[in-house]
Amino acid sequence: MTDLEVVIFFIISAMADFCFADALFSRYHPVIGIGRLISRLEKYLYPTQENKRKEFFCGLLITVLVVLISYSVVKGVLFISSLLGWIFFYPLFLYLVYSAVACGGLAREANNVLKILQKSGLVEARIALSRIVGRETETLGEGDIYRAVIETVAENFSDGFVAPLFYLALGGLPLAWAYKAINTLDSMLGYKDRRYLYFGRSAAYLDDIANFIPARLAAVIIIIAGFFQGLDWRFGMLILKRDRLAHASPNGGHPEAAMAGILGVRIGGDNRYHGQLINKPFIGDSREEASRLHVLRAISNLYLGSSVIVVIMVLILI
Repeated sequence: MTDLEVVIFFIISAMADFCFADALFSRYHPVIGIGRLISRLEKYLYPTQENKRKEFFCGLLITVLVVLISYSVVKGVLFISSLLGWIFFYPLFLYLVYSAVACGGLAREANNVLKILQKSGLVEARIALSRIVGRETETLGEGDIYRAVIETVAENFSDGFVAPLFYLALGGLPLAWAYKAINTLDSMLGYKDRRYLYFGRSAAYLDDIANFIPARLAAVIIIIAGFFQGLDWRFGMLILKRDRLAHASPNGGHPEAAMAGILGVRIGGDNRYHGQLINKPFIGDSREEASRLHVLRAISNLYLGSSVIVVIMVLILI
């Protein structure tokens, strides 16, 4: 493909994600296939007896297999479709770019939590929130829900949009989908409970490595978008510098600190995960209490930041 064709297809894919989220062909989304592959391999390869060393190496084997299969399948289907002609190649290329990014879906879910909270109250909003966060939501108050949505918007902006496009630019669609496989592995295996502490360790480490650069790029983009929103981008830079490492993940704190800073709210703190209380430091300062308005600003930042990235990608490809 020529650079101009890549630019055109990239813009179309980004617009489709903004408008339709993951609704197009959602039953056949490649991430669902990756998730099923992980589940099937886990079923057959997870050790039947407790053995830390064996659990680690079986988890490592699954991680390597899933990443290699994802990369190879995408590379293979693109090659085969190119031999069949543009009528097969272009739609497939377009769909794989569209399904690799997840800005629209994240914004839709975040807005959905706000709508349900306003119309149906806390109980239903907690259920809706549980679909997009890993923490337990049964006891969260209204302010806790707002903070949780802001956190997930910031972190998933990096994982769901910046990182796939970073690897798309670096090595094309096969590498972008290798990253999606890594991210899916981490979301399914990267827990610290007894079952996954060793089995999911390689997936978690690989995810940390893969997101090292994208997370820092995402933080910068969030602050740039905050500038265009008229928010306090200088305070965002201050909080980013101060709190970027105040997170269990070496990467997650960067976009969250940037978002908390430009919004002037405090996020983070202790939460329960899988029945266990996890002590986490706070990120940001409470200039204002987190509210519906701050969530809407975070969602606007998501769209604006994504648009900034699209412009940058177009300039690079041209």
